[in-house]
Amino acid sequence: MKRIVIGVVGVALLAGLFSFTWLGGDHSFEISRNLNIFTTLYRELNTHYVDEVSSEKLIGDGIEAMLKSLDPYAAYISENDIEDYRTATTGEYGGIGAIVGQRNRANTVIMPYVGYPAHTAGLKIGDEILEIDHQNLENKTSTEISELLKGQPGSEIVLRVKRYGRDKPFDVTLTRSKITIDNVMFYGMYNETIGFIKLTDFTTDAGSEVKNALDSLKSAGATKIILDLRDNPGGLLDEAVKVANVFVEQGKEVVSTKGKMASWNKTYTTPYASADNDIPLVVLTSRATASAAEIVSGVVQDYDRGVLVGTRTFGKGLVQATRPLPYNSQLKITTAKYYIPSGRCIQAIDYSHRNEDGSVGKIPDSLKVAFKTSKGRTVYDGGGIEPDIPVTPQKFSNLLYNMVSQNLIFDYANEYAFNHPEIPAPRQFELTDAEYIEFVTWVKGKEFNLSSQMDDAIKALEEMAKKEKYYEGMEPTIEKLKAKVSTLKENYLETFKDDIKFMLEEEIVSRYYFHTGMMEASLDHDPAVLEAAKILADTQTYSKILNQ
Repeated sequence: MKRIVIGVVGVALLAGLFSFTWLGGDHSFEISRNLNIFTTLYRELNTHYVDEVSSEKLIGDGIEAMLKSLDPYAAYISENDIEDYRTATTGEYGGIGAIVGQRNRANTVIMPYVGYPAHTAGLKIGDEILEIDHQNLENKTSTEISELLKGQPGSEIVLRVKRYGRDKPFDVTLTRSKITIDNVMFYGMYNETIGFIKLTDFTTDAGSEVKNALDSLKSAGATKIILDLRDNPGGLLDEAVKVANVFVEQGKEVVSTKGKMASWNKTYTTPYASADNDIPLVVLTSRATASAAEIVSGVVQDYDRGVLVGTRTFGKGLVQATRPLPYNSQLKITTAKYYIPSGRCIQAIDYSHRNEDGSVGKIPDSLKVAFKTSKGRTVYDGGGIEPDIPVTPQKFSNLLYNMVSQNLIFDYANEYAFNHPEIPAPRQFELTDAEYIEFVTWVKGKEFNLSSQMDDAIKALEEMAKKEKYYEGMEPTIEKLKAKVSTLKENYLETFKDDIKFMLEEEIVSRYYFHTGMMEASLDHDPAVLEAAKILADTQTYSKILNQ
């Protein structure tokens, strides 16, 4: 059987030797020569290599390496991965409607989507899934579990669940449904006049969801809008045009694409009358605002339609298209670059050298080119969109992140929800000092490693001192440092009380109000939202930013 598979791969590749005659000349010969080398090399490996080789893995690794050498976004989508790709682009799949992940090495419900099977069947955040259709989940990967949970809408699935506060596991029977993930994760009134819209994706219907949210907020009294595009990875280009069209009048250029082939050189304009092209607008951006979300941010800035607040965006201005390949696989290939109305290209000048999170690094002024907005403000290219008003994201101590990563905040929220049947609305809920003391007592009774970068640095110093044979002279100093850090840790829960309380309150709110509650609870503590509200409240400042 293996020989048959290899034969098919070889025939497919050899067929390619004769399919490039349209290129003509030396280029066609080069392609044929290198494909011949590749197939011969593979045949020799398969025949003579000491161990058995997997044709699918070996060819797959070769394709992946080839595409990775071009840019970070070209990709091979195998038949096995095609459904995940469709889910990412459409926001639809068949399943139970819940985020499931690892917590304390257990397969745990992280967040059920309101109104879908997991939620209506009564699954709660923190529920551990022990079995799916009587299959034990020990040693199964997150991908394997995700595949078991997905299925045709209308099909039944049985989960064995362990819940906090219940002695024995129990079975829950759910009927899978078509899950459509909303692009607008949350919208609501920030105060009496300012509406807030959180857009998390640009899958199908993103434009209509933003329009509906805007109409609803205006009916509720909103005369100003905050559009939150932070951490939005982008998506469909057509939906970027439609979202921009909500705030930009008909017939305006949104984006143009330029590529090697003339067929990819297109200009996209707003096709409809806008929902409101006058309402004061602030758009929030972050280092993870990418692609379609950057187009919308750039359009708002280039037309001086609103104020951008936050941090420089990701810098992904490359257009991807999918091309069909044999056996139901596809090639996602970069075909063009995006250019926004001022003429700027969103793409980072050098996409091979970025920050650790993939976003644009510092760009030398000498590499930037100046452009003008519709009102004559100077803006620059070089990668991503620079906000009009920079706001540094809220940062927490590494010690607090360690508490979160060790699931202390998550576990306590489960216990709190078990002991409190209900809480006030998200923005009204607040832990009392007495309740915080209860949490402190609870934490001290747990075994956990409250480590920090200081611990790591002291440990490295100690090891170096021992290696370099001067530990005896350094020992008193090192021990004093250890004692000082230990004291800091003992006082940590009081020193960082406000930050810990905020994370606790947000996590607890999620047990009662889910995704939307978490977002609503964060509004009054979010530096970028607070700055946006301040700008919108001051008409003179808002106007000055857009006309300077």
